[in-house]
Amino acid sequence: MMRDSDSIDPATEAFIALRNLLFTVAYEMLGSAADAEDVLQETWLQWANIDLDAVRDQRAFLVRITTRQAIRRLRTLGRRKESYVGTWLPEPLLTAPDVAEDIALADSVSMAMLLVLETLAPTERAVFVLREVFDLAYDDIAEAVEKTPATVRQIAHRARAHVAARRPRGVVSPAQTRAALEAFQRAVETGDLQRLLDMLAPDVVFLGDGGGVKQALLRPVVGAVRVARLLVGGSGWMGGKASAMPAQVNGWPALVVRLDGEIDGVVAVRIDDGLVTGLYFVRNPEKLSHVERETAVSRKAGPVSLQPCRTSNE
Repeated sequence: MMRDSDSIDPATEAFIALRNLLFTVAYEMLGSAADAEDVLQETWLQWANIDLDAVRDQRAFLVRITTRQAIRRLRTLGRRKESYVGTWLPEPLLTAPDVAEDIALADSVSMAMLLVLETLAPTERAVFVLREVFDLAYDDIAEAVEKTPATVRQIAHRARAHVAARRPRGVVSPAQTRAALEAFQRAVETGDLQRLLDMLAPDVVFLGDGGGVKQALLRPVVGAVRVARLLVGGSGWMGGKASAMPAQVNGWPALVVRLDGEIDGVVAVRIDDGLVTGLYFVRNPEKLSHVERETAVSRKAGPVSLQPCRTSNE
């Protein structure tokens, strides 16, 4: 794959340049960084055997391979989720500050949006992601999902309406989210029930994901009073030796909870019209490895690095 320290072959060069974009496609399809990495492995194995002279558009071609692999894996994940203990939440990613500057990208990888995408069928999810996030042409999407362009347009319209009815209702900036999160943290740490009630929407939902390994809510807790009382009186995750530090997770402000110095969980927040409408607490240890260091997500091709990349099984 690597010819020498100064050059790389064209297939590897193209893959490296598009790797972050392909990872983002797979992650938005799957909500799992580990599965997205596996999809990239499978994509590379196919790409390495392609005749590049026959490829008209390398970006579209690689996205096509990645999408097909992700759809297959998404169907497998659906079966796994049926036996998952408690609520399944997407795998959180520690992301770089510049992700928040791309509002469309930050919105598309947010915990709230990934949960909305979970309500779509696999092909609908692929069409929505490729069209609305990555702006692929309908013809290219049709090849990726093996449908006609006319059918893809219908799917895109249906998926767009479905997402629009469930996505955050008001446009909120990262700064507003950060301020709300700081106020939320202070209210929990001080046990200020009234302050919490003032911040929570009447229909706020608190979801926890322990994966059957760590203690977490097995069912959603709904309603401002119930959520506030849980946080102040029964959660325990802000007390004792636990501490919470702000971080950017999935493109938005969040809290990383540590216990005895080790990462114990991640709390992401959704805000609509100035009120907290969703709290997502991921404690499953298998989902916390991508909070230790930043994960690159992107909608664009990046520069080629001559550092070795993970493109084959090692």
